[in-house]
Amino acid sequence: MSTVREAAFDVLRRRGLDRIFANPGSTEITLLTDLPDDLDFVLALHEGSVVGLATGYATATDRPALVVLHTTAGLGNAVGALATARVNRTPLVVVVGQQDRRHLASRPFLTGDLEGLAGSYPVWTSAPVRPQDVPGAIDRAVHEALTARGPAVVMVPSDDWGAEADPRALPSPALVRRGSLPDEGSVRELAALVAGARSPALVVGADADTPAAWAALVELAERLGVPVRQEAFAARAGFPQDHPLFAGHLPPERAALRSALAGHDLLLVVGAPVFRQYQFSPGELVEPGTTIALVSDDAEDVHHSRADLAVLADPAATVSALTAALPSLPTPREGNPRATGATEGSPHAAGSGPLDAPTVFVELARRLPADAVVVEETPSSRPDLHRLVPARAPLGFLSAAQGGLGFGVPASIGVKLGAPDRPVVAVVGDGSTLYGVQALWTAAHYRIGVLVLVMDNGRYAIMDRLATEAGGKAPWPGFGEVDVATLATGLGCEARRVGTVAELGALLDDVVPGLPGRREPLVVVCSLR
Repeated sequence: MSTVREAAFDVLRRRGLDRIFANPGSTEITLLTDLPDDLDFVLALHEGSVVGLATGYATATDRPALVVLHTTAGLGNAVGALATARVNRTPLVVVVGQQDRRHLASRPFLTGDLEGLAGSYPVWTSAPVRPQDVPGAIDRAVHEALTARGPAVVMVPSDDWGAEADPRALPSPALVRRGSLPDEGSVRELAALVAGARSPALVVGADADTPAAWAALVELAERLGVPVRQEAFAARAGFPQDHPLFAGHLPPERAALRSALAGHDLLLVVGAPVFRQYQFSPGELVEPGTTIALVSDDAEDVHHSRADLAVLADPAATVSALTAALPSLPTPREGNPRATGATEGSPHAAGSGPLDAPTVFVELARRLPADAVVVEETPSSRPDLHRLVPARAPLGFLSAAQGGLGFGVPASIGVKLGAPDRPVVAVVGDGSTLYGVQALWTAAHYRIGVLVLVMDNGRYAIMDRLATEAGGKAPWPGFGEVDVATLATGLGCEARRVGTVAELGALLDDVVPGLPGRREPLVVVCSLR
C-alpha cells in the first residue's frame, strides 16, 4: 500500500522541492519522522526565521521552497514573514500541520483555526477534504505559488499522512508553461510614446531583477541616453547601479518625488509599482503633463498603479521588443550620469576614527566583488547604503518590500544556502537583528558562511527620527544593554565587535576575499554609539 505521505514525497521530488524548512511540532511528527535520505531538513528556531530562510533560498535558486509549520502557533508566528514573501513575490509551498482529523470535531489540544489566519497574504489556500487529496493539493500549491509568485498554503491533519493514497487523485497538470509575451499592439503603443517624448526617463523595480531584464534595460537606456531611477523600497535592484546612466533611488514622499522627476514628460516604469510611498503627504505623484507607462508581469502592481498605459507582460521580453520597435532616433538625449557612491572617500578617513553608517558602507563597498549579494534591513541608514553600496549584478541587493522587520538575517542565510558560491553579506540594524536572531543558530549548525554586519546604535533610530519630525518626544527607551555579539555567540556563531575604521577595514580585508567559499557564519557588530 502506498500512503499519502509517500505520494506527497513523490510530488516533492517531481517538483524539485528537496529541502524542507521547518520548526515542527507534534502535528508534523507523522510527516517528518524517518524522512527519506534524498530530502534535506533545515531547522530554524522560530517560524519567522523558517519562512525568512525559505524566502532567501527561493530567491537565490529561482524556484519554490518548501516550508512546514506547526498548526496555529506556527502559522501565526510566521504570518509577518509570509506577508514579506508575498510582497517580495517569492514562491513558497507552505504545509501547515493540523490535529488528527478523527477528533477535530471535539476541538482537542492544538486544534488550529487555520483558515484565514494568514489573511490575504497566501496566494492560495487549501484544506483538503480527504486525506487522498493531500498530494494533489501540494502539487497544485507548486503551480499556484509559481503563477501568483507568493506563498501557497496547504493544511494537513496529522493522521492524513498514513492513509492509503489514491493514485488517481492528482488533478494538477503534469507541466505548466507560463508565457507573457507582449502583443504587437502594446509594443507599438509604447514605442510611439517613447519616440514622441521630449525628455523620457526610466524607473525600474524588483521585478526587473533578472539577467535578461538588466541586459534589455541597459540596451534601451543606452539607446535613448536617458537616466534610470530605482523605485523606493524595492526588494531587489532592477538595473546595474554602477552604470553611468543610473541616477539613484526615488524618494518615497510625493513632493520630493515630483521634484526628482520634474522635467520628464514620459516615465517608463519597468517592474515596479507607480509609485511606492511611505508616510502620507498630499499632492500628485508627478507634475502635470507627465505621462506614465508601466511594464510589469505583476497583476497586483499593474492594477493599483496610476499609469496612462500599463502592459501586463514579461519585463525583459517587452523591453527588448520595445527597443527593436523604436524608429531611428537622433543623437541620444543627454542623460543624467553619476559616479557610483562606492568610490567616495570614507567620512572618517583616519584609521582610529569612530564608525558611523556611511563609513561602514564605504569600507564595505571598497572590498565587495561585483557578484556580492547584499541583504539589507537597516531602516535608519538605508538611504546611505543605496548611495554607497551599488548593486552590480542581478540579485546584488535584496530587502523586504513589505517593510516588516525580521527578514534580513534569515533571508541572507537562505540566500547563501541557495547560492553557496556567491559572497553574501547581511547589513542589519541591531533592532532588526533581534527580530530574526534565532536564524543565527541555523547558520552555525548547518555551516552556512554568511557575513552579518550589525549596525549597533542601541536604539530604534528610525523611530526616534520620526518622533522628532512629528514634533514630539519618543516614549520608548533605547536598548543599549543588549549585546548582539553575546547573543550570536550563545547561538553558536563566531562574533566580533569593531569600533574604529582601522578595526573594520582590517577585518573586512581578512574576511571578504574568502566569502564565496566560506562555510562558517560570522557576525560583526559595528559600534556606532
